[in-house]
This record gives sequence, C-alpha cells and structure tokens, in this order.
Amino acid sequence: MATSRATGTAGATTTFTDARLVDATGERRGWLRLRGDRIEAVGQGAAPAPTPRAGDGGGSDAAGADVVVDCGGAYLTPGFIDIHSHGGGGVSAEDGADALAAALAVHRAHGTTRMVLSAVSAPIPELARTLAGLADLTERDQLVLGSHAEGPFLAHGRKGAHDPAALRAPTPADVDALVEAARGTMRQVTLAPELPGGLDAVRRFVAAGVRVAVGHTEVDYAGARAAFDAGATLLTHAFNAMSPLLHRAPGPVAAALEDPRVTLELVLDGVHVHPAAALVLLRAAPGRVALITDAMAATGMGDGSYRLGALDVEVRDGVALVAGTETIAGSTLTLDVALRGAVADGLSLVEAVTALTSAPADALGEGSWLGRLAPGHAGDLVLLDDALTVTQVWAAGRRLD
Repeated sequence: MATSRATGTAGATTTFTDARLVDATGERRGWLRLRGDRIEAVGQGAAPAPTPRAGDGGGSDAAGADVVVDCGGAYLTPGFIDIHSHGGGGVSAEDGADALAAALAVHRAHGTTRMVLSAVSAPIPELARTLAGLADLTERDQLVLGSHAEGPFLAHGRKGAHDPAALRAPTPADVDALVEAARGTMRQVTLAPELPGGLDAVRRFVAAGVRVAVGHTEVDYAGARAAFDAGATLLTHAFNAMSPLLHRAPGPVAAALEDPRVTLELVLDGVHVHPAAALVLLRAAPGRVALITDAMAATGMGDGSYRLGALDVEVRDGVALVAGTETIAGSTLTLDVALRGAVADGLSLVEAVTALTSAPADALGEGSWLGRLAPGHAGDLVLLDDALTVTQVWAAGRRLD
C-alpha cells in the first residue's frame, strides 16, 4: 500500500467473506459485496452467489472471475474520512495539486480513503490560489472531498501555528473571493466569529454551501451559541486554540457539546488533548465527535525541519512545533493510530470507528453515501487485524496497492 494506484474493473464484484463488520450500527459477523464503486449487499452468515446484472456478466476481475476475499475473521470497516489534514509525505496543501500525491499516498496506506485538504492562513490572493489548486485536485481525484480554509479569519490571541501577519477580520469581498476560487469545492472554513463581521461571514459562507467551523477563537459560550445559530456546524480541533471549558465560563466547547447540530473535531494523538479530556468529549457527544489528523508535511516522514504555510516547524519525537517555541503546529498523526488510541483510552471499537467514518461523513452532509457498511454506500473499506493494524484498503470499489 505504498502508493494510491487503484486496481479493479467498473462492473466487477468483490465479495468479502467471514468478516467482522464494524460501523456505526454495530459489529456483526458476515459478508459484504462490492459491485463497481459501491456496496451492493451486506449480510450475516455465508455469502450468496452474486446476481449478474444486464450487460456486465456478473462482474469479473482481470482474469474473468468474480473476486472473493476471505477475511478470516478480520475486522472490515468503512474507509476512514479525514476532514482536516494539511499534508504528509513531506508536502502540504500549499505545495500544489501535483505534489500532494505523496501526502495522499501516506494517508491512504493508513486507511483514510476520503480527505478534505486544509490550507493555513495566508493573504487572500495567496489563499485563493491554493484553494484553486485544491479545486483542480478535487475535480480529478474522486477520493479528495474538497478543501478547508483554516483561516485567515482567526483571533490573534489564539493563532496557534498561523502567520499573524496573515490574520484579518472577514469582509464580504474576502468571503466571495475564497468561495469563487474554490469553484464549489470548499467544504469547510474555520473562523473566529467574534471578529468584526464574523457572524455575517458565517451566514455568507453557509449560503454558499460551505460548512463553517468555530475555531482559533476567543469567543465565549454565548458568542459560540450565536455562531451556531447563524449556521456554524463544526468546532475545529476541540479544546485547542480556543477559550477553555471552565465551570463559570464554559466557552465554545460546552456550546458545541449541547448543540446536536454541531460536530466536534478531535486530534487524538496524546499531545493535543489529554486522553482523559478526550474521553469526556467522546462520551458527552456520541456520534458527533470526528477524529481528525490535523496532519502536516512530516506525517509519514521523520523528525526534522518542515514548513507549515509561512512558518518554520521543527518535529521532535514526532511532535510538530513552531520553530523556537512550544506551540503545536499540527500533528504527524494518521487515522489508524487515532483508532488504536481511542480503543486504548476506553472506547468500544464501534464508537471509535464511528468517529472515523460516519461522524465526519455526517458533518459534511455526505452520510447518505459515505461512512457506513450499507447498500448504496461508497465501496471504501479497511481490513484490520486483531491489533487494529491496517492490512488492506479499498477505495471506490478498488483495492489500493
């Protein structure tokens, strides 16, 4: 699985037998059949013979025979979905569509079959160019779901690993410029709603079909509730770069937890959030916490010097920090590591898989065809051994080699 090259034929069937099927609906022993790029059928017990469809001869592999994968009791889950990732394999979203093949290969090898690629804060013309490049990639790679602009409409006091010179309050012209550059492929934007024009920007992005995330913000509890009422439906990497959850000042985390419309992103790498706090979040909002990587260029690489937007980053012992500081600069996480961490911290496998699959799919409004093992859903699958190590990955019905 070193590359993302896919193999398979459009009308072929692939039947997975003797699998422990795990998704948001639970765990059961059974079988699953793919036809083309979708799940055709799922069941318990022994798999029936495939039913031919007119014109496809029942589906076949390159040798003319239906493909059967004996899972031998291994876990079979939906493909993982990462809605917040800056890169990997030595490259970032700002490096351009062609360079991002290296980042996609790293994450796909670890079970992430669909991704939203995130850009950091930059001057509006520069960020617009990055979003246009990500639109090009989205249009030619069906596994890329679109882009995420993390900034530049962020609070200076909560900037994290964002260039302070690029931060600004939003204007209608800024919003329109980014939306137009993305050509309908921007899936989410992170902003601080307390900035001048912040709530108007929330409404303007939502009207353009962009999910809005509250993040990198000084907003209080009441202000966060106002942002969610204005249409924001996400909280960017909960607990990080925002007002803390305090008993007399509960802040945006509490506002997000109590609002069933909101999905909370969580970086479960043992660095961004203490495991005990992460478990509180996961228990308080079942099905509404989406595990993300917030991965930067060093993911899949080694320690050393990297760039995140305009900033120098040093990675030491796998932890990414803005050079010369103790400020976290994204992560080197992959979602399979997050899965194992969630289970080790006390979640059931079903709960952990939900946070990697249906929760992010639902957050993007794509739950009708992504993130579940159900007929009509995308043929995105991950085979895991008993140690929850990824052994094989399928995306859009094709095995990734």
